[in-house]
Amino acid sequence: MPAAPGSPLSLLWPYALPYLLYVAIGSFVDLRTHAELVYAARAVVVGGALVFFRRRYLPLRGPRSAAASAVVGAGVGLLATPAWVLVCAAVAQKPDLAWGDSAWAARALGSTVLPPLVEELLFRGWALGTGVLLAFARAAGSADAFSEALERRSLSEVPSGAWAPLALCASSALFAAGHEPGQWPAAFGYGLLMCGLWIARGDLVSCISAHAVTNAALALYVRASGHWGAW
Repeated sequence: MPAAPGSPLSLLWPYALPYLLYVAIGSFVDLRTHAELVYAARAVVVGGALVFFRRRYLPLRGPRSAAASAVVGAGVGLLATPAWVLVCAAVAQKPDLAWGDSAWAARALGSTVLPPLVEELLFRGWALGTGVLLAFARAAGSADAFSEALERRSLSEVPSGAWAPLALCASSALFAAGHEPGQWPAAFGYGLLMCGLWIARGDLVSCISAHAVTNAALALYVRASGHWGAW
């Protein structure tokens, strides 16, 4: 039986492919010395994928004001930046290898625009929503909860702000796995924080705003402080 329209399985590629393309582009080159080329390619390819799949995504807005969510998210993202730096420094510090001006600008701009979109769509949109559907299926006593959640339920059935403990942990762990090992604790905690925004605001606007501000603030921090290893 084919997966139902709107089910997590039917929406896996629209949500996952932009992220996979983002990771793949630049994986085989030194990002610090080829940042301009890598981020230009990411902008074209990943941006094209987001545009191509735009009609498949669930709304980013929720029941509350999108403008208020953007402001709340920006504040949370700014406050989360020093916590990210401190946790990464406590776990593992990369060498402080400075980036050139144009390479820094390319990464600062690229990381502020693209990862907040592709990562929040995948991890707080698809993964968290799938985990919630799985929790619903288990609570309903489904004989095959995984198939029920992945193939026969729709992500549009997930209420704004809905969550389940396993969904929070699994989506945050997947988010952390996409980072360097030294950043895993910080990324896992940040993933939980983004889940908290989803619970509090019931939308992805707040998560995307927070993520963008954190990435921008981190870029400015390493530039001003010279602590490039935190990046």
